[in-house]
Amino acid sequence: MASVLILFAHPALEKSRTNRILMGACQSVASVTSVTINDLYQEYPDFDIDVDREQQLLLDHEYIILHHPFYWYSSPAMVKQWEDLVLEHGWAYGREGNALVGKKIFNVITTGGPQRAYDEAGLNRFTVRQFLAPFDQTAHLCKMIYLPPFVVHGTHRLTEEEMHQYARQYKSLLTLLTTDQLDVEDARNRQYLNELLVD
Repeated sequence: MASVLILFAHPALEKSRTNRILMGACQSVASVTSVTINDLYQEYPDFDIDVDREQQLLLDHEYIILHHPFYWYSSPAMVKQWEDLVLEHGWAYGREGNALVGKKIFNVITTGGPQRAYDEAGLNRFTVRQFLAPFDQTAHLCKMIYLPPFVVHGTHRLTEEEMHQYARQYKSLLTLLTTDQLDVEDARNRQYLNELLVD
């Protein structure tokens, strides 16, 4: 059974119906499988990240999920703080930095914009995958395997049932990971991991 670490970062979770529902799905899976939820804003309200703790969590898990809202085409500040401090030269990257070799990592993001807004002809001019290139390159530098994101689009217009449908898909994805049923090579060729899931 594969282990999954969810690095959750939302500075205003009380304002996000979608992320509360998604996290509820994660918690239901975490209670019975090898899924660990690490709520960064709850754990480090002063941004004083325990590097040793975070590095050990990375070592202990095969899949790392960066779950966050898509703030200004990227992530909330806590994720950048976490990257800056935890992914140390000589540990995560560099000639001697081999601690994370072969681990799989991807983003789970929520965004208010519809999917059609994220292409070259759309409002945002770039795809979500293009906006996530810095995460892809960070994974590459750390000798990790970067997978496509799981994306929830149009959060402001989703019905309660649509939110729960995404939550069920997220739960299915976590089950695929923990039971070693994800075809990594097939997944890498997808635009979104959502494409692999059925409700």
